[in-house]
Amino acid sequence: MGKFDVLYKEKLTTAEEIAQMIKSGYNCASPICMGEPVDVVNSIADRVARGEIQNIRTNGTLTFGGRDYLKEEFAGKFDFQSWFFGAGSRKGGQDGRFDYFSYNYSDYPLIYDLRNDLDALLMVVSPMDEHGYFSTGPYFGETLGMLRNAKHVFVEVNRFMPRTFGENFIHISQVEAICEKDEPIFELPVGEPSENDYKIGNIIAEMVPDEATIQIGIGGVSGALGKALAGKKDLGIHTEMFSDAMVELIECGAVTNEKKTFHKRQSVSTFCFGSKKVYDYIDNNPSLVMLPVEYVNDPYNIARNDKFISVNAGLEVDFFGQVCSETIGPVPFSGPGGQFDYVKGAKMSKGGRSFIAMTSTAKGGTISRIKPMLTYGAAVTSHKNEVDCIVTEYGAAELFGKTMRERTRALINIAHPKFRQELEFEAKKMNILI
Repeated sequence: MGKFDVLYKEKLTTAEEIAQMIKSGYNCASPICMGEPVDVVNSIADRVARGEIQNIRTNGTLTFGGRDYLKEEFAGKFDFQSWFFGAGSRKGGQDGRFDYFSYNYSDYPLIYDLRNDLDALLMVVSPMDEHGYFSTGPYFGETLGMLRNAKHVFVEVNRFMPRTFGENFIHISQVEAICEKDEPIFELPVGEPSENDYKIGNIIAEMVPDEATIQIGIGGVSGALGKALAGKKDLGIHTEMFSDAMVELIECGAVTNEKKTFHKRQSVSTFCFGSKKVYDYIDNNPSLVMLPVEYVNDPYNIARNDKFISVNAGLEVDFFGQVCSETIGPVPFSGPGGQFDYVKGAKMSKGGRSFIAMTSTAKGGTISRIKPMLTYGAAVTSHKNEVDCIVTEYGAAELFGKTMRERTRALINIAHPKFRQELEFEAKKMNILI
């Protein structure tokens, strides 16, 4: 038995025992989605429910269900702070039970540095190697910023976590205690894109050149675009999220990474999320590197890739070109994520383009996503001065370099036909159109 195996055994305990190490007033955090050890946080919630500890906070990104602290009875006792609302936390955020941060994803580590108030980092890792290193597997993101600031680090080892390469390794000497839990990690259901998703994906694909480096966000358009790009040549990947669509593009030969001008021959990502197919692909695969979000999403690093193509989703856009992708009016829905990082980076790239994709309507066709002004209270995710191109199922509105009148005309032309007359009327009331 090697010295690291001995150290592992000394630090090995249970989720319940790790929870015993959390003290009243602690500020805790876990990395994005599958990086959170559910048994540990639920054991902490059990202690809170029994009155053993109080005033606990935890921070999470893309948090899903199964976490006891998300229940209403824990409000004011085990408080949650969201960095990007996921399915499990969205309702609590909309009810006002959860506080939240609203910043570009690239800034998350900087905020942990600025606040410097993290007591405990709780995370899931892959099994330790012979050199004493754990891999964070399908995520890294803001983890480096957490590690710099956490007073205590606790890990849950899961043999189902893929082992990935890059900067995402943690040594056993950095870890205070270890527990184990072997279960398949959370998968993102991959549904069939809608007819409108395919229309949008095809429109964008026509504007993507061979040898482009791509970033694709989450949602139906991403899946549709992945299929539409299958005929392209020598694409590269530099992305916040590595997904099923990207695995398919690699497998069909559209992505080779050979023509990238930054990190040639490598796919670059900061977290992976998708089906088991994604996790199987990234396991022990040196062609993918997991790097910190402050590096991957740095617009200057994004721009080091020529012909950079960014594709993200929007909730609504107004005549000025302001895009909201995170709230419905003032009510939180998700978060800014890395959208603006990539809008800015693609704009700075030689030959780069950024696309914001959205269906033309919402709520069963009753509301236009193209509006004279954003809904009252809506957050501006991407600034009007940076937005390049908006795409709906009715076409592409290229906004950058256009006058207000030209922008407005272009947006009305890709709105749903039943709203175009009303939008034109509002544009004339605003003295944009005459």
